[in-house]
Amino acid sequence: MSEVTRILDSIGQGNAKAADELLPLVYEELRKLAAQKMVRESAGHTLQPTALVHEAWLRLAGDQNQQWDGRGHFFAAAAEAMRRILIDHARSKNAVKRGVDFERVNFESLDVAILAEGGEFLLLNEALEKLEREDPEAAQVVKLRFFAGLTNEEAGKALGVTDRTAKRYWTFARAWLFQELRHK
Repeated sequence: MSEVTRILDSIGQGNAKAADELLPLVYEELRKLAAQKMVRESAGHTLQPTALVHEAWLRLAGDQNQQWDGRGHFFAAAAEAMRRILIDHARSKNAVKRGVDFERVNFESLDVAILAEGGEFLLLNEALEKLEREDPEAAQVVKLRFFAGLTNEEAGKALGVTDRTAKRYWTFARAWLFQELRHK
């Protein structure tokens, strides 16, 4: 059992002080995840990787009822928290602009889906929520790939499926999202 898993188990058993032990162990990995997400943002983006990590940590640590089933589950939760923060940030940025029209964007390569203006990011989020209703596993792979920066192999491990299954989910999700976003 890894140190992170041990601490997560301790948190799950109600040890509030264990969260203080967890942050130093996962901070650098969370920082790398945030930096990967922020590379796709514009140079003038007001949200920095460190702020994204801190906000995600506050959301994760602030939920006293949260229990994680190991390292993969924790990082999936961190990825989801970062995704929600980026969505909230994009929505607030667009709300300030009032009346912004979304432009049609080529999403053949979904690696460029998180763009600076946030409008495309919101379109992707809407499509991802729709995919989640139709195929939750495929949507989870997308979240782990985009927001946690995991490979298919790592996403498969986090979800408890084979690499081949994770790749199949990823292939399906990319095609599905491309079709969905093409009509926006």
